[in-house]
Amino acid sequence: MTYLVLDQLTKRFANWTAVDRVSLTVEKGELISLLGPSGCGKTTTLQMIAGFLDADGGRVMLDGQDLLAKKPNERGLGIVFQSYALFPHMTAAENVAFGLEMRKIARADRDRMVADALKLVGLEQYGDRHPRRMSGGQQQRVALARALVIKPSLLLLDEPLSNLDAKMREEMQIELRRIQRTVGTTMILVTHDQSEAMALSDRVVVMNKGRVQQVASPQEAYDRPANAFVANFLGRTNLLPGMVGSGAAGTVITVADSVWPVSQPVPPGPGALAVRPEKIGFVDAGGLSGTVLARVFQGTQWLFEIETAAGRVMVIRQHDGSPLPAERERVTIGWRPQDMAVMPADPEADLSAREAA
Repeated sequence: MTYLVLDQLTKRFANWTAVDRVSLTVEKGELISLLGPSGCGKTTTLQMIAGFLDADGGRVMLDGQDLLAKKPNERGLGIVFQSYALFPHMTAAENVAFGLEMRKIARADRDRMVADALKLVGLEQYGDRHPRRMSGGQQQRVALARALVIKPSLLLLDEPLSNLDAKMREEMQIELRRIQRTVGTTMILVTHDQSEAMALSDRVVVMNKGRVQQVASPQEAYDRPANAFVANFLGRTNLLPGMVGSGAAGTVITVADSVWPVSQPVPPGPGALAVRPEKIGFVDAGGLSGTVLARVFQGTQWLFEIETAAGRVMVIRQHDGSPLPAERERVTIGWRPQDMAVMPADPEADLSAREAA
């Protein structure tokens, strides 16, 4: 059932619109990521849900209740910040108990709830430690326990793992997903890290310039990007310019010397074909011809750069002992039609192979 509804949510500042009529529905128990580059409006959206910023338009409905009509402390939300925001003079248990004390929970119930929350995040032996004696990952777990112990109707996470090193971030991703599945709390995660959003989310909401570009499962957004921005932002991709038209068997896109069937609805005219490097292989015929400019060994795989009439194409092939072309060799590359996405041409997009920042 639909649990959280953002309806035309808007926030304007002096001379720019930070969030531009964002609409979204979230099911109870879902983990949704707001994903995008800095300045795309994801944190501003989260702050309006939390009540830290007033909306200039639209609605936020949570389980049928109008959140925008309530003060922040009346919304019943849990929030985990990038900086953890723990009280340094309190132990882990005291930090977790703070919200319960504010709610006048009886001492015996409070102690039991704190113990349960610390056990949930794997810190049942660390309740008497102060934050300064804990690692970054442990502090983040305390922050999660503090947010979850009040049994929030919605948990908001603002870049919660960005201060951790790469190894600890991966471990906390697994832990956060485990916790979310255990307690079933509806969560909204703000992140600029594509891999984090893909690993954690039931669905991703890709944003750019204050607007939603695509709402989809991580795999769907990766395999079927809605536009050039999504294709480039979610990992490494190839965007090749082409012309969409009619063929003998239906709609096709012509890319240089190759023709590809199109299954999704795309208007005729200039278009772009998006295909991931790992989906491309070397074929004998029936593909896009080019010349190997470079090949780089990356341990488990080879990275190729191919010069074609449609532009440079990146190709990734697994290091499995199969024969692979050498530099300056003429090749033909191809992919399955179901592994590509076709969209109308975006005049602002860089239609060349590159890795998204």
